[in-house]
Amino acid sequence: MAFGDRLRLARRRAGLSLAALSERLESKISAQAINKYENGKMMPSSSILVELGKALGVSLDFLLQGQVAGLDGIEFRKRASTTDQERALVETEVIDHVERYLAIEKILDLPDQSRTLETIPHAILQEPAEAEKEARSLRKRWDLGGDPIPSMTALLEERNIRVLKINLPDGFSGVTCHVKRGGDRPDVPVIVINSFNVERDRFTLAHELAHSAIKEVHTGKVEKAMDRFAAAFLIPAEHLENEVGKERSSFAFQELVRLKHIYGVSMMALLSRLRDLGIISEQNYKNLFRNPRIRKWLKEEPAPLTEREGFVALEIPQRFEGYVFRALAEGLIPPTKAAALLRKPLAYVEQQFKGPQ
Repeated sequence: MAFGDRLRLARRRAGLSLAALSERLESKISAQAINKYENGKMMPSSSILVELGKALGVSLDFLLQGQVAGLDGIEFRKRASTTDQERALVETEVIDHVERYLAIEKILDLPDQSRTLETIPHAILQEPAEAEKEARSLRKRWDLGGDPIPSMTALLEERNIRVLKINLPDGFSGVTCHVKRGGDRPDVPVIVINSFNVERDRFTLAHELAHSAIKEVHTGKVEKAMDRFAAAFLIPAEHLENEVGKERSSFAFQELVRLKHIYGVSMMALLSRLRDLGIISEQNYKNLFRNPRIRKWLKEEPAPLTEREGFVALEIPQRFEGYVFRALAEGLIPPTKAAALLRKPLAYVEQQFKGPQ
């Protein structure tokens, strides 16, 4: 992605017209000149570059680095209308993160990673319920067995899928895309999620993974199929049936809490899974929501997973930070470079590197 394209993207992210950006700059730079920068007809001086970065709230590294050639396949599925500024915000965050990720991989001289998402068979479904089979198939393909998944984030990172948690605009849960690189270098698969709570984050990651495993749903109920895949991936049918039996008329609250903590999912996802597998009937499922206390669970997660439990800590992306501290430990980068890559204060980097004093 050329400098002009990055400048235009940063301006879209800021929600500024050419004229509005011109007014923000201390130097007398016209809208016409900025337009020439964006179209590659002229390059700004170093002092103007600094001003542009400051006015747009982006780093010079973002404007000048060039490993990312573009984004492919990014889809904003959760809302029918997505503003240009919202789209630019997500694209900017993805590019900035992946540029830093690729930079540390280059410093460590790591080989290009395999294209995991591209090797997943792309199924065509007649109806959402068939997503159950695809989830089982992918668990088998990845040798996951039949137990709950300790960390969706680690699972994806181990398969060279970058996981990025950022503050997305209201109404978005997640997006999946491939970052294009120059030459014949492989694309970089990225799953971006809007971090809420760990229960929802895990489900969103599995939902986004489903979009790489399922190509089409003939009934048109695409998001429902993805949710069915996510539930089956996180809560394997046989494991759940071994825990609660194949048919139940009711559950104690304590049972439901124990189950959601076993699988690391929300109470709503768990109840839906019990219904989908026929463990509770459709009528019993509907009856549950006649109870005002249970309807409150739609807005407030009961018995949420806390920092004292493994899921919360395990769902924090760790591979990128691990690479940065590895380079720092091997003397390949100074602490200031590590802080810049991590977007963290220098004091944090030094404390994490040296440990408790």
